[in-house]
Amino acid sequence: MAVPTLTISGKVLGKSQNLFTSWQMSLPEQSLTLAELLAQIVRSEVGAFQARQTERRSIEVLGILDIEAGVALGKIGSGGSDLDRVVDVGGAIDNALQAFKDGFYLVFIDDNQQEDLKAIVNLTANSELLFLRLTPLVGG
Repeated sequence: MAVPTLTISGKVLGKSQNLFTSWQMSLPEQSLTLAELLAQIVRSEVGAFQARQTERRSIEVLGILDIEAGVALGKIGSGGSDLDRVVDVGGAIDNALQAFKDGFYLVFIDDNQQEDLKAIVNLTANSELLFLRLTPLVGG
């Protein structure tokens, strides 16, 4: 039986290109508010960031496909980086919630706009969450 997942994607208003590559996380077992769901997503992303930092400390032997992929991206990395950026998870969650309150991005779950951080979100076995980043008008 497949594990119920939440697919997370991001777009910028007025742009056709995605803000980041869509990814999935397991659905929480209990009901959550929008604020709790956003906090869970931030914790997941911080964990993924820390895992990538750990991975980059190892030196890899690159094959031709790795080198070609790096050329296409504009950066060839073989690891060996000493990245020790510490992320304040609580601060990151606070920033995400404040940015939502300030209207820097909108949240849609299964095409329904979420407007209240205290509201319980209704997730189904294969729900989709979209972050829609708004861009401020220049000079306004």
